[in-house]
Amino acid sequence: MKFPSKSARFIAISIAAVMMSSITCFAADLPDPALTPGAINPDVTQMNISRTVCVRGWTKTVRPPAFYTNRLKKLQIRQYGYVDTNPRHYEEDHLIPLSVGGNPTAPHKLWPEPRRSEWNADRKDELEFALYMGVCHGQVSLYDAQRAFATNWIEAYKRYGSLQQLYRHESVD
Repeated sequence: MKFPSKSARFIAISIAAVMMSSITCFAADLPDPALTPGAINPDVTQMNISRTVCVRGWTKTVRPPAFYTNRLKKLQIRQYGYVDTNPRHYEEDHLIPLSVGGNPTAPHKLWPEPRRSEWNADRKDELEFALYMGVCHGQVSLYDAQRAFATNWIEAYKRYGSLQQLYRHESVD
């Protein structure tokens, strides 16, 4: 039986490692739709955004307490099977942001979003602010903003680049 040379084995192992790390990165950047399909807040509609999400500070009135999200984050890190189990490396994030009518407390709407990847929590925050502003200024419907996050926020980030240029990230609250 003939074994491959050391250089051939090295190349094969390197290719496998790159492929595995790419899959891991991509898998962590978007939530698993089976675990985190997202949910909307039934109290927020297109007709009442001027009295709900578009009122400065409104999300503070519906945001769940830290003890709830911290406990959920630890549980979901295990459910997601992340190798890195340090909770500080994740933001327990609402898939559909509160600022565009996401459900505040539904566990299947929250997920431990990695802070250390190309498509990290900070990049999603930029999109959240841009779409929030777009919704409140009539440039994007509430439904379209919610759908953008629920389906693939990375694709939405690329699609709504012009809004991100118009509305630089600030705090929603």
